[in-house]
Amino acid sequence: MSKRTNGFILLAMALGLLMASLDNTITSAAVSHIIKDIGGFDKMSWVFTAYMLAATSTMLVFGKMSDLFGRKRFYLIGIAIFLLGSALCGLAQNIDQLIWFRALQGIGSGALFPISFTIIYTMFADPKQAAKLSGVFAGIFGISSVAGPQIGTLLSDYWGWRWCFYVNVPLGALSFLVLLIALKESRSDRKPKIDYLGTVLLIVSTISLMLALEWGGKSYPWASWPIIGFFATAVIGTFLFVLTELKAEEPILPLQLFRNRMIVGTSIACLCQGAIMFSAITYLPMFSVAVLGNTNSNGLLTPMMFSLMVGAVVFGGLQTRFSFRSLIIVSMLMGIVVTFLLSRVAHDASTVYMISLMVMLGFGAVGPLMSVAQNAVAYSVDPRYIGISSSIVGFWRNIGGILGATLTATIVNNQLAQMIRDGSEAHHIPADKIDTLANPELLVRAAASIPQEIREFLRDSLGTAINHGFMIAIIFAVIGVLAGILSGPGRFDKMKQRAGAKEAA
Repeated sequence: MSKRTNGFILLAMALGLLMASLDNTITSAAVSHIIKDIGGFDKMSWVFTAYMLAATSTMLVFGKMSDLFGRKRFYLIGIAIFLLGSALCGLAQNIDQLIWFRALQGIGSGALFPISFTIIYTMFADPKQAAKLSGVFAGIFGISSVAGPQIGTLLSDYWGWRWCFYVNVPLGALSFLVLLIALKESRSDRKPKIDYLGTVLLIVSTISLMLALEWGGKSYPWASWPIIGFFATAVIGTFLFVLTELKAEEPILPLQLFRNRMIVGTSIACLCQGAIMFSAITYLPMFSVAVLGNTNSNGLLTPMMFSLMVGAVVFGGLQTRFSFRSLIIVSMLMGIVVTFLLSRVAHDASTVYMISLMVMLGFGAVGPLMSVAQNAVAYSVDPRYIGISSSIVGFWRNIGGILGATLTATIVNNQLAQMIRDGSEAHHIPADKIDTLANPELLVRAAASIPQEIREFLRDSLGTAINHGFMIAIIFAVIGVLAGILSGPGRFDKMKQRAGAKEAA
């Protein structure tokens, strides 16, 4: 293919990846507008949960299907499903319809992320070029994940919440047409055999685990029967899935991949990165507005957003000079430093100090693995497994994100409630108001309605609770360092040469 054709293909895939990653977070800014228009406050959390469940549970499936039946075919299928879901979301007349259509969107999203990176690896033989492009694509994913709420606010305020979904249609249609015409197909030379049972067990196990993590400590107590039931289903489903994959002729997730230290180490590191990233995205906006007193969180999220993109691109280039293990360890060490500082940040911290922390977080702790992890995994496997290997990175990052956000929320909520109970008598808080005041969202949405003395007490309590919550991120960063050590001394150029030799053979 000519350089011009390659450029069009890359632009089209970038649009597809931008849409999928934006819609993971863009809807959060449209919540109030959606509720005002079609109601459904009690089911609003499902608008986000349905998307994440569908995307994560189908990611590995689409990665494997692209290995067997073709990258182009399943990328186009993913875009088509995503566009259909987007259009239907914009037309939704009630909250139930919106939830189901968001799940449809999520299914399409499950194809776009992993296959985008897979196509890069098959298009470009030069490892340096592939490393830079994967860094750029990883930066697009990271920046859009953080920018989603801000873009959603603009669309909702000026055009209406439905345009958070309609905006995908022209962009996705353009991406679809360009790839349909310009991209050449690639697929397995063997006659494909689909592992139906393994696919079903993988989806059931993933959804059960994610629901347990999403609802545990929030909708239901951790020791309640629904949460125990979901965890039990996840464990049993995983056990049966492993047995199935060991016997399957063409397993949906080849377990021999996890005999490779690089695959195991990088997967654990991605889980830790997701936990750090999502706990920060969840609680830093709240800290900015409710504790520091800023009017919005843009002053914190924007520096993090751009530094994340720069970190992904810069570390994408460094992969050709340093081992994957070194880069993973450096990133996770930076994660330890910045999460430790976040766990101790003062409630009157200056803007300059907070921006410095956001730059450290984006550039050093979150951004690097956006590109490093993709290449470390992709070039550690036989080329026929490159689709499924690319899916592994996104899968573990999403699982880590839910795990980190859930554990952080548990600590923050429990700490805040305990501090309010302990200080209720001194601040003349009625016993029947403690549970209401223990909701962290109260200081964000209705601070003006709270008496000043109580407001100051709640602000200090919430700040301390969020500080304590970031202790979870520190633990994940430490685990990430150990995962980097476990991964082994793989180098980009040598692993690329090895993969090329296997492909030629």
